[in-house]
Amino acid sequence: MNHAKTRVSHRCSVMARMDTTLDLVLARLAAGQHGIFDLHTLERIGFSPDQRKQRVRSGRWVRVHDGVYQMGGAPVTWRGNVLAACLAGGSSTVGSHRSAAAVWGVDGGRKEIREILGPRWRRTFEPGLIVHETKVLDPRDVTVVDAIPVTTIERTLLDLGAVVHPHIVERAVETALRREMTSLPDLRATVCRLGRRGRNGVGVLRRIIDERDPDRRLTESSMEMLLMQAIRAHGLPEPVPQHTIFDHGRFVARVDAAYPDLRVALEYESIEWHTGKAALIRDSARRNAVVAAGWLPVAVTVEDLRTGGHHVCDQIRRIRRRAA
Repeated sequence: MNHAKTRVSHRCSVMARMDTTLDLVLARLAAGQHGIFDLHTLERIGFSPDQRKQRVRSGRWVRVHDGVYQMGGAPVTWRGNVLAACLAGGSSTVGSHRSAAAVWGVDGGRKEIREILGPRWRRTFEPGLIVHETKVLDPRDVTVVDAIPVTTIERTLLDLGAVVHPHIVERAVETALRREMTSLPDLRATVCRLGRRGRNGVGVLRRIIDERDPDRRLTESSMEMLLMQAIRAHGLPEPVPQHTIFDHGRFVARVDAAYPDLRVALEYESIEWHTGKAALIRDSARRNAVVAAGWLPVAVTVEDLRTGGHHVCDQIRRIRRRAA
C-alpha cells in the first residue's frame, strides 16, 4: 500500500515538474511576443488540451481571439493587440497600412486601431479591427519587426496611399528616407512590381516618387516637411532644406530651410527646443548672427503650419515682391 502511494506521489511530482517546465518555456517565449501566443505554439511546446483549459479557467491565460491567448497579468499594449490579430488571421496575415506604419514609426501610423492584411477574415466583426483581404501576399513584402509580422516599409508606404491623405504619405516617405529604411530606387522597384491597374495606393506613391527632385536634401523632421508642403500648396517655390549659412567663409548657422537668392532663412520654432531662459539666449544669439551675416530670419510656428501655413507664406510672398 505504501509502495502504491509512493508511486502515485512520484508520478504527481514528475507531472508537476513537467508542467513547470512547460510554463517556463512558454513564459520565455511570450516575453518576447508582448505576452501573446497562439494554439500552434502551445501544441509545439507540448501543452495538452486539459492543461490549456485549466490555465484559461484559472486566469493564468486570457483568451484574446479563438486560438490566441495572452499571459495573465501581462500589460495590454497596441503592439500586442496587432500581433494577436495577425495570429488570429492565420500564418499569412500581417500588420499593414496604418498599423504597419505605427510599427515602423513613420507618419500615418495609428495605435488605436488594428489594421491587418491577409486571406479572408472568417471571424465576427470586432470594433477597432480593419481587415484588408488579399489572395496573394508576396513573401518579398513581408518582414518581422519587434516580433510582429508586418508589411515591409516599401509595401507599407504603398498601402498608406489607399487610407490616408497623399501629404501624409509624402511625409512618411521622407521619414523613411531620412532614417535610411529604404531608398528611392527600392521604392520605385516596388511600385513597378506591384503597380498593376487597380491596386490601391500605388498611384499616390508613384506620383510622390516621380515629382520628387532627386537632388533635394532631406528634411530633418516631419514638421519641416510640413513646411515644404505648405509652401508648395501656396504656389511658392520650395526653399532649400537644411541650408548652411556662411559669412566670408565663416560658419554662421544651419537653418531648417532657406531661399539663398533672397538671403531668407526659415526657422521652425519647436516648443521642445525653444523654451526656457537658456534656449532664449541661445536662439537670440543665433538669430543675431544670422542677421549680422545679411540674412533675414523668418519664424515658422507649429500652429500656423497646422492651419495651412498662411502666415509664413504671406511673409515669403511679401519678401519676394519687395525683392522683385
